[in-house]
Amino acid sequence: MQDRSTSDIETLIDLMAKLPGMGPRSARRAVLHLIRKRALLLTPLSDMMTRVATTARECLNCGNVGTEDICEICDSEARANGEICVVESVSDLWAMERAGVFKGRYHVLGGTLSALDAIGPEDLRIPRLVDRVGSEAVSEVILALNATIDGQTTAHYIADQLSGQVKLTSLAQGVPIGGELDYLDDGTISAALKARKEL
Repeated sequence: MQDRSTSDIETLIDLMAKLPGMGPRSARRAVLHLIRKRALLLTPLSDMMTRVATTARECLNCGNVGTEDICEICDSEARANGEICVVESVSDLWAMERAGVFKGRYHVLGGTLSALDAIGPEDLRIPRLVDRVGSEAVSEVILALNATIDGQTTAHYIADQLSGQVKLTSLAQGVPIGGELDYLDDGTISAALKARKEL
């Protein structure tokens, strides 16, 4: 019969292995490291996870994750410049924030339209986006969706819904900085050629 303490550790490893980017071996190494550094890492991590589990919530306005009903970005008057950047997920929002170049507000859809997965507009935050454009002083909606078929389908649907109401733009697509043509796929090269600009 397995010792209860060992069983608890195995359960923790199994739970950690369910995290994105973590397999069973990575989870085992992470748990062993946490146990070795119990006072420095494991106890504070456990306390913080308990705290976040009770305080984390989605922003009622944009769908970002924070600890208040309205996130800091939506609450900031400095960010009320009329621009809304539409992203698929909170991780995309955080990536945009890391770049530090966008100073407007966001709208997190919570996914993309997908006929195969039966995800329609009502399953996402598209109706809320349309409401925001109608009620806030929005001058531009930037569609920063992933360059996938579902992402592009979603972008076209949103563009149809907001046509004539607001300026619509999308992120440029094409050759990344430092990219070499030989390593790019045909779709990226095609998009880069279509989005070429005068020097």
